[in-house]
Amino acid sequence: MPHAQVEPVQSGRILSLDAQRGLIMVLMAIDHAAFFVAKHHPSEFWGLPLPQHPDWLSFMTRHISHLCAPGFFLLMGAGIVLFANSRRNRGWSEARIARHFVVRGVVLLLVQQLIENPAWIIGSLVPNPDAWYFAPNMAGEPGPLVLVLAVLTALGVSLIAVGLLQRFPGWVLGLAGAGLIVLSQAMVPPAEMVRVPFSPALRLTFVPGQTGVLLVMYPFVPWLGAALLGAALGKALSADRQRALRWVPISGLALVGLFLVLRFVGGFGNTHPWDGTGAMDFLNMTKYPPSIVFLAFAIGTNLLLIGMFERITPWVERYGGWLLTFGRTALFFYILHIWLYMLLGLPFRDGTGFGVMYMIWAIGLLLLLPLCRRYERFKSGKPPESVWRLF
Repeated sequence: MPHAQVEPVQSGRILSLDAQRGLIMVLMAIDHAAFFVAKHHPSEFWGLPLPQHPDWLSFMTRHISHLCAPGFFLLMGAGIVLFANSRRNRGWSEARIARHFVVRGVVLLLVQQLIENPAWIIGSLVPNPDAWYFAPNMAGEPGPLVLVLAVLTALGVSLIAVGLLQRFPGWVLGLAGAGLIVLSQAMVPPAEMVRVPFSPALRLTFVPGQTGVLLVMYPFVPWLGAALLGAALGKALSADRQRALRWVPISGLALVGLFLVLRFVGGFGNTHPWDGTGAMDFLNMTKYPPSIVFLAFAIGTNLLLIGMFERITPWVERYGGWLLTFGRTALFFYILHIWLYMLLGLPFRDGTGFGVMYMIWAIGLLLLLPLCRRYERFKSGKPPESVWRLF
């Protein structure tokens, strides 16, 4: 299958990274199918009680999606460095490389507002407004929403920032990323301030929630930190791919170990400390903004999965072409899947059980795969500067 062939490192692509990107796209689709079809989508906001789940199926349906956003930023950061190096080898100037990242970042900002957000608006108008799902579960002051900034906005801003910073040494990028994550944790306000209408500047940088017509789900600073950690990974892969990939699972284990220690100890890094009641509560962490334990767990697990894909490369080449296709058409997949699951969820005004939701999720992936394969072939034939390569 041509779509499953490994491209050389000089092209800026590494199979295990593409496979991991494809996996988190598939997991993300579960979360969004839960929103549009099952009408089940809890939010783990600072200052508000964490959502309580009636059973492990409900909990894991949400929990596995926590790998997605940190994985997006980690892989994007690594991809920025690999792409920049590959284009330098082809003779691109630094100005041309920087311009590419700025243009693609702006495209993500526009896609969020003009293409993605309308699907969320339509999907939110259809369900029964009296359902528990529509109870206020956001920080800030409730009100009409005009400007919603979610993951694509934070990815766009991070893409521009890391694209301009990617020439710094890997250790500088890594330290800067870790520092921004720690700073973000320190900036989380006390819980009693959860309804305070913080300034738009604080919303954009540190404190998610709503102020006036602005709702920020992904403040820029902690997520830029995750992207900078990815850029440090990209530097290591560029310097010595095999050595870096040997260290990837070790780094993943170290981060998961940090998660375990900080979660048991409690205090700084948790936002919502573990209350000692069981495994479900132990794994139930703050995502908005991402706590240190949340990012340690999610980034560590992503690194472990990248290491796994590296070890089973022959299997991925033979059987995982569909996963690579989703990973190599990530933005195209993202836009299509939001609208597809919104449309598939329209008949279910009051939501569905998880059995029906998972069946519709699988049907959605089967519908998306041939479209993504066609798009992968289409964009591979376009010149490097083509706008189609931005998706």
